Amino acid sequence: MIRIEDGDRVRTVTVDRPERRNALTREGLDALEAAVTGADRPVVYLRGAGSAFCAGADLDVVEGLDREAAEAFAQRGQRVADAIEAADAVVVAGVDGPARGGGVELALAADIRVATPAATFAEPGVALGLFGAWGGTVRLPRIVGEGEALDLALSGRTVDAEAALRMGLVSRVTDEPRAVADEVAAHDAEAVGVVKERVRDDAPASDQRRREAAAFGRLAARRADAGTEG
Repeated sequence: MIRIEDGDRVRTVTVDRPERRNALTREGLDALEAAVTGADRPVVYLRGAGSAFCAGADLDVVEGLDREAAEAFAQRGQRVADAIEAADAVVVAGVDGPARGGGVELALAADIRVATPAATFAEPGVALGLFGAWGGTVRLPRIVGEGEALDLALSGRTVDAEAALRMGLVSRVTDEPRAVADEVAAHDAEAVGVVKERVRDDAPASDQRRREAAAFGRLAARRADAGTEG
């Protein structure tokens, strides 16, 4: 279900279950987490096989779950999304085709979200008497704002790539989303990692500024040392 291809500087992680629009089971979630957290490349490119990015949770798994099992499944998805967000590597999600429910939520956890013109996004859980519980109610308003988040999650409507770009759900629309991963990977790996770490820091602003200055000092000293050695 999860396919890994390691290049020089980019690990490509493909959710490879096109016959189910790349819907994820428990085992698929665990494999996805391992593929991202185990990357020893500075960039991970996350994509879906076939004509969809990811349909989210496999409804065959969700149907019939009792309260305790459903809560555990939600927590499993949350753990995977948290792992994507906290990964040492920069994670670029390339969305080509439909992203639905948990698929949107996994993309939200990525550092950069890029869509092709064929990409569409929806949180259709309300139509099933459910909602996106892999961190969606946390990350979606943080990224697109509370108003857009409520509109998407309460209406269940589908938005295309251009609408997603306008609301900030993705940062680019391009025919070649993989090129964005290569663009990031072409830069200094330590500097790229520091930028992710600093932007993701949710400490008080005074602590963030102190850590920012310290990180800049560390990189500048490394650069000076490299110049001296040269």
